[in-house]
Amino acid sequence: MNREMVKGRWSVVSWEQLYDDGRVVLPMGDEVQGFMEYSDYGMFCVVSKKGREEFKTGGQWSADESEKAQAYSTYLTYAGDYEIEGSTITHKIDYSIFPNWEGENQYRHAELVGNVLSLTTGRLEEGTTEARVSKLTFKRQVP
Repeated sequence: MNREMVKGRWSVVSWEQLYDDGRVVLPMGDEVQGFMEYSDYGMFCVVSKKGREEFKTGGQWSADESEKAQAYSTYLTYAGDYEIEGSTITHKIDYSIFPNWEGENQYRHAELVGNVLSLTTGRLEEGTTEARVSKLTFKRQVP
């Protein structure tokens, strides 16, 4: 796999957390939306739960803390550069809704079959009851 093969915009199809005990959890529910874009300049990812609730208690700065927490929990975004080596895509994260991700690298096992790109994390929380991998699946957008 190389940069030319993944360059372009990819619509998110699903986001799954696949647990060792057989559970499959969908962090954004059954209806997820967003995209991954790879270009000569870097990458950008946004994943969102479809039908997010609007704030009822105020605006983006003045809404109740619980409503802001819900908005944070239903939206994921990060951006930066990327490298591809074999079947591994490394996302070099410069910006993220999660402050702890900034300046970090995220390694994804990439599988490209036709117009479907799957990105799978390495093992998460190994050795616990929450051991799992996370898998994002995308479909290439055709201009």
